[in-house]
Amino acid sequence: MGPVLAGVLQLLALVGALALAYVPLGTYMAKVFSSEKHWRVEKWIYKGIGANPDTEMRWASYLRGVLAFSVAGVLFLYLLQRLQGSLPGSLGFSSIEPAQAFNTAASFVTNTNWQSYYGEQAMGHVVQTAGLAVQNFVSGAVGIAVAVALVRGFARSRTGELGNFWADLVRGTVRVLVPAAAIAAVVLVACGALQNFSGIHEVGQFMGGSQQWNGGAVASQEAIKELGTNGGGYFNANSAHPFENPTPFTNLFEIFLILVIPLALTRTFGIMVGSVKQGYAILATMVTIWVGFVALMMWTEFAHHGPALHAAGGAMEGKEARFGVGGSALFGVSTTLTSTGAVDSFHSSFTGLGGGITMLGMMLGEIAPGGVGSGLYGMLIMAIIAVFIAGLMVGRTPEYLGKKIGAREMKLAACYILVTPSLVLIFTAASMALRTPPHSMLNSGAHGFSEVLYAFTSASNNNGSAFAGLNANTDWFNTTTGLAMLLGRFVPMVFVLALAGSLAEQKPVPATAGTLRTEKPLFTGLLVGAILIITGLTYFPALALGPLAEGLA
Repeated sequence: MGPVLAGVLQLLALVGALALAYVPLGTYMAKVFSSEKHWRVEKWIYKGIGANPDTEMRWASYLRGVLAFSVAGVLFLYLLQRLQGSLPGSLGFSSIEPAQAFNTAASFVTNTNWQSYYGEQAMGHVVQTAGLAVQNFVSGAVGIAVAVALVRGFARSRTGELGNFWADLVRGTVRVLVPAAAIAAVVLVACGALQNFSGIHEVGQFMGGSQQWNGGAVASQEAIKELGTNGGGYFNANSAHPFENPTPFTNLFEIFLILVIPLALTRTFGIMVGSVKQGYAILATMVTIWVGFVALMMWTEFAHHGPALHAAGGAMEGKEARFGVGGSALFGVSTTLTSTGAVDSFHSSFTGLGGGITMLGMMLGEIAPGGVGSGLYGMLIMAIIAVFIAGLMVGRTPEYLGKKIGAREMKLAACYILVTPSLVLIFTAASMALRTPPHSMLNSGAHGFSEVLYAFTSASNNNGSAFAGLNANTDWFNTTTGLAMLLGRFVPMVFVLALAGSLAEQKPVPATAGTLRTEKPLFTGLLVGAILIITGLTYFPALALGPLAEGLA
């Protein structure tokens, strides 16, 4: 079997598995967030945190819950790292330095999981399990909660109430992420992923020295790392490490975990707003972009430019032989079109255009299908903008799901889409203009610029993957990427929840002959076009200086 055919078959198998999971998972999540009953364990949690899950919140109260919980998470994780040297199970590792501890705390609480440290050489068992793994669950649940609040904004009328943040957070964790991650962890252990609490031990003699490995609860963290679109690896090699991702099957399984919840949330959205077809329209938009990016990536990475690539069957530098070009391309696209950031290959070693595709996937706002929750609310914001554009073209007041899109709604949507590009371009420009930051670049020229651009694109969009080559463990990059992650996560949430509150207060508008049918393929095409054009106009000059210049050289 040739490598191209193998890549296509992997794609088809993945699409089939996602199609089988779509309806039951999406329907289940709709029931979870519409139910009025509380599980016993949930009642214990509510009692422990002093929350009343039956109290409805307006958007400002919902936002205060999101921010308060996230601030507490940052502080707890920061202190846990700073005290690591005094904790049991530290494996002899010292406490993390302040700048790096801040960066890591901001990273995992914002669902970014950017890592400026070597996992197996820095974090002990307590920090990995009680700190990082816990945030993998709850940060994903926060994203789902905000998405559900926006969906309720469309579904409800004449009220500003969006549900209860604490109930949504607990249900997303207890009823969705924990059981799914437990099943996924068992599958990974069965396929060879590591799961223990062993210490550091030496493995053989290599070139006059020994190699050291430490064990850990790898499979359980790997499961939620992908399922919650987190991306932080237990080991520095991330999903290229055989302890995290042993076989081609686990590689495909991890891609499935990355995509399944963001895609299934479109059905949850359709059920909650009373029109499954609306969910299918959003799904079609996500799938169209994802398939297009996979096809482009496979084409660029399989292209045989020279005898070395021809002999290898594609661009194999920086890729694992057990995954091949097809599996690596599929993983690379899926992890950057979501807010996952896990890698099974070095994106820096992709072809010039291939590296640009991974970067462009994040620049789209990671909405195809995006992160758990964040992908859905990002796509709905783009749908509002597409409806507004269509309304301008025909001279009608734009409407979406029976809600008028007026000046207030458009201002909030416009502010949402301006946040991350501003962070990416401002921090990248500052890093290139100042004297010290460029010293962190391994390469010069277009590729070196791509290293910096990729870093801030990844941080601001809460992705977390790295282009490799850039030394990000400096005070400048630890501080600026940490700020980019916090601002890129929570400032957009302000606009999303404010928009949800505005929509929930409206009276539904009946559909007429002039209403744009947003469940039709025409709207899907319009939405895809709007996403690509807005992203292209925003980022093309920066891309032209980096990956395009390198790819066309």
